[in-house]
Amino acid sequence: MLSLEHITLQFGGRALFNDLSSLISPHDRIGLVGSNGQGKSTLLKIIVGDATPDSGKVAKAHYVTAGYLPQDGVIASGKTLYKEVETAFEDVVSVQQELEEAQSNLNSLDPQTEEYAETLEIYGELHHKLEDLDAFRMKSKIERVLMGLGFSVEDLERQTEEFSGGWQMRIALAKLLLKEPSLLLLDEPTNHLDIDSLQWLEEYLHQYNGAIILVSHDRAFLDSLCTKTFALSMGTMEEYAGNYSFYEQERLVRKELQMNAFKNQQQQLKQTQEFIDRFRYKATKARQVQSRIKQLEKIELIEIENEEEKIHFRFPKPVQSGRVVVELKNLDKSYDGKKVFDTLNYKIERGDRIAVVGVNGAGKSTFSRILAGAEPFNAGERVIGYNVILSYFAQHQAEELDMSKEALEIVDEVAEGEIRKKLRTILGSFLFHGDDVFKRVSVLSGGEKSRLALAKMLLQPANFLIMDEPTNHLDMRSKKVLQEALQTYEGTYVIVSHDRSFLDPIVNKVLEFSTAGVKTYLGTVSDYLHKKKEEKNFLQASEQLLAKEAYGSKVSDKERKRIEAEHRQQLSQKLKPLKNQIEIVEKDIEQLEARKREMEILMANADFYKDGEEAKKISAEYKEVQQQLQDCYFGWNNLTDQISNIER
Repeated sequence: MLSLEHITLQFGGRALFNDLSSLISPHDRIGLVGSNGQGKSTLLKIIVGDATPDSGKVAKAHYVTAGYLPQDGVIASGKTLYKEVETAFEDVVSVQQELEEAQSNLNSLDPQTEEYAETLEIYGELHHKLEDLDAFRMKSKIERVLMGLGFSVEDLERQTEEFSGGWQMRIALAKLLLKEPSLLLLDEPTNHLDIDSLQWLEEYLHQYNGAIILVSHDRAFLDSLCTKTFALSMGTMEEYAGNYSFYEQERLVRKELQMNAFKNQQQQLKQTQEFIDRFRYKATKARQVQSRIKQLEKIELIEIENEEEKIHFRFPKPVQSGRVVVELKNLDKSYDGKKVFDTLNYKIERGDRIAVVGVNGAGKSTFSRILAGAEPFNAGERVIGYNVILSYFAQHQAEELDMSKEALEIVDEVAEGEIRKKLRTILGSFLFHGDDVFKRVSVLSGGEKSRLALAKMLLQPANFLIMDEPTNHLDMRSKKVLQEALQTYEGTYVIVSHDRSFLDPIVNKVLEFSTAGVKTYLGTVSDYLHKKKEEKNFLQASEQLLAKEAYGSKVSDKERKRIEAEHRQQLSQKLKPLKNQIEIVEKDIEQLEARKREMEILMANADFYKDGEEAKKISAEYKEVQQQLQDCYFGWNNLTDQISNIER
């Protein structure tokens, strides 16, 4: 469908991409991963045509369309929400306008004239064209996507400029999904979504009829959607036939193989160089020396990526608070006459590790600000417990940093004790590398300021942490550092976030905010989602039971049994061929995986690279087997999805 052919790009004096080549198939689900600065967003821009490589090209079939959602910076204005999203159907809107014009002409023309007959014929053709474009489902499609992304019916007639940055990105995402390009390029699409919208998007993309390339720091999102991973590093791109978790495991295997090959090559180079040095000036060995020198010049050196330093950060040991950390009593909060909380009662106790989730606008951030004492309320009480030392992080706090100071100075001001010796390492875990620690706050980007504000907050001794979307500007590695630190933290915390893989190991309660109010679920976010699914299934089952009872009252037992038998037979007829296909695919996967393991054993052997032609042949076969495996995995997933849909 689309291929990258020898893409090369120099940036800032280094090779960002060095001869990248790859093929993207029609139904690929690709996670594009790599540490910050490796060029993930740049590669998406090259694919869509918003950036140009120094050499190489993107080749695609004429029918292929690509749609790109950037991380931010998309702003719509001048239309209502509905009219703005309707522009995704430009061809439909154009035909509708022509149809209205034809209707207007018919109203003004004499029915007896030839012009009227011609206009009537055009009117009929336009109607057929609208039917072909499925125009009569356009409104329901728009409403389905907008509601799924968290907009309300009342929002449809609001002007787009009334929506904030996060909602602007949702508008852009809605338009992109409705355009249905052959290749969907999404750069951090989950950043501006709440957990309900995220779940909806995940399900929508599972059914998307096209290829997807996804950049995300949400591990659970990548694992759920992706069946292939492209990893950018040191100017190269490696392909992995699985999701992010598969990539992490397979990467370790490949790294070990590469390290073995590197050591073997270094030993070979050393021996060759020793021979050259030893016999360089012996006339009898001159020909052999020259042969060895030419051999050295032809060897393609194996490069090893520098190991990132493993960082372990621990919070300063906090003093113990009382049993009750904070209690809200009969709390009321309104904005412009709109109730956010009505007699809210909530108690947080020592040892609580709470994830706050729910739809945007339901009061999650307001709740965290009230807890922190940063937001006034209309009525009720906020009672702080004995010996509570509170520390609060929110995105706006980045703007409260001293703009004249360096990043290192900001954290040095609050750090105490032995941890001061590790400040540069800690800043490194929040993506401040090398001389970045000496940058003044005034020159930092918005994301850098947020990360610095988070690092500052975490270094302050406290026994109650309140964090509002702390992972928004963190990469996978930084999130892991923060996650591990929170696992060993001895205090209490409340985190507003929708990042499931980050939250799952570190929370023991989930506080859900919805239009129906506030509800607490015990357990992890996965437990919460499972319980929500059970609640939804229970409601659906109740509705179906009522419908069956109503239907059952109209037919006899004999008739009902006949209908049920027919249904079982139809189900079996649909499932049998799919299950047969799955058996065939599973056998293919088993054979391919066995061959892949055989080749990996060969490639790990010290003598593998001595026979260049054979090594080249095996490497080519290895790549082909990987592609075949990927196709089999995709086929297997597709078949199991079909079976699940039929069984449901």
